[in-house]
Amino acid sequence: MVTVAPSNTWVYALRLPHDPRAARVARMTVRSVLDSHGRGEVRDTVELLTSELVTNAYLHSCGAVSLRLTALDDGRLRVGVWDGHPHVPAPFGGPPRDRVPSAPVDAEGGRGLGLVAECADRWGGWSLGESPLDRGAGKLLWFEVGGREGSP
Repeated sequence: MVTVAPSNTWVYALRLPHDPRAARVARMTVRSVLDSHGRGEVRDTVELLTSELVTNAYLHSCGAVSLRLTALDDGRLRVGVWDGHPHVPAPFGGPPRDRVPSAPVDAEGGRGLGLVAECADRWGGWSLGESPLDRGAGKLLWFEVGGREGSP
């Protein structure tokens, strides 16, 4: 009898419409995927940071958003969020990447990217030109959490 062990690497992709409920759908998807893969140790962080990126994409772009969850073979989990707006905000843009503009104390928003910088192990982003996937211009923001100690 042959047994098949599930791979520790996997990818899930989700296309979300420009809808105020997209962040909730993204959170539910992240929770379900991570629970089904036994990655509960990073679930709350990934759920929060994904929600922040998808919310920003909804607020600052006009079209659909793509979410991609990737489990890498060293235990890291990478989350990427693509949207149609080309501006790459701090801390995802160029140096100094560790500086996130502070939100005013009485502001109702403006703290999400600071959460990414604080909670993620790595993050980055780039503006996209014409894509071979016919997505057009936009940007991809990503973050990583987890992994083995000492992994690059």
